[in-house]
Amino acid sequence: MRLEGKRAIVTGGASGFGAGIVRKFLAEGARVMIADINADAAGAMAEELGDNAVAERVDVSDNDSVAAMARAAWHLFGHIDILVNNAGVTHLPTPLEEVSEADFDRVISVNVKSVYLTARHIVPHMKERKSGAILNMASTAGVSPRPRLNWYNASKGWMITATKTMAVELAPFGIRVNALNPVAGETPLLKSFMGEDTPEMRAKFLATIPIGRFSTPEDMGNAACFLCSEEAGMITGVAMEVDGGRCI
Repeated sequence: MRLEGKRAIVTGGASGFGAGIVRKFLAEGARVMIADINADAAGAMAEELGDNAVAERVDVSDNDSVAAMARAAWHLFGHIDILVNNAGVTHLPTPLEEVSEADFDRVISVNVKSVYLTARHIVPHMKERKSGAILNMASTAGVSPRPRLNWYNASKGWMITATKTMAVELAPFGIRVNALNPVAGETPLLKSFMGEDTPEMRAKFLATIPIGRFSTPEDMGNAACFLCSEEAGMITGVAMEVDGGRCI
């Protein structure tokens, strides 16, 4: 029960790594808002997981939607202890000069602007309470970029730098900010990363991971729980690789 009594928001919480984080947080005693653009999936997951899980539809790239999410969390929980910026998208593997402007804008809005928006609406609340933990979902793509995932790679490099600058600025207010760098995992984004989900393409990706498997939602949940718990009270500004050795 490492998160007993904590109130958390997990964006993109209805699938993939986000769902793994939600389940782990609930198992460790937290109350969790499953914030997702897919309201039906979030609602079904909250119903499955019980009274400590609530669903909230959010478009993390939209200021008014993020503001509404924050207000709903305050109304339901009274305060917010943990914010997990997990929602993310990618473009298909494409030469960098051929990525459409619409795809570029979508990646930047969801992967980059969202962190600014959640900070804008939730950090002041954490500053008032002089406590809080923020966890950003970055990627090994921000450390060791894969060809043809160019602007997605760049968005995750931005996430790592954002994590460090948030950490150094917010530390005096008792707020810790860390990131996770997963390798590709069994999530809805996997096919998009690979371009096509074939045994040959999976083998090519797995060959870059020394441990020999993809990241799982459970891997992310375990790492996220540690970084957001009091056990990590002296850890801030870290982008922790949960990647089976890919970045070594």
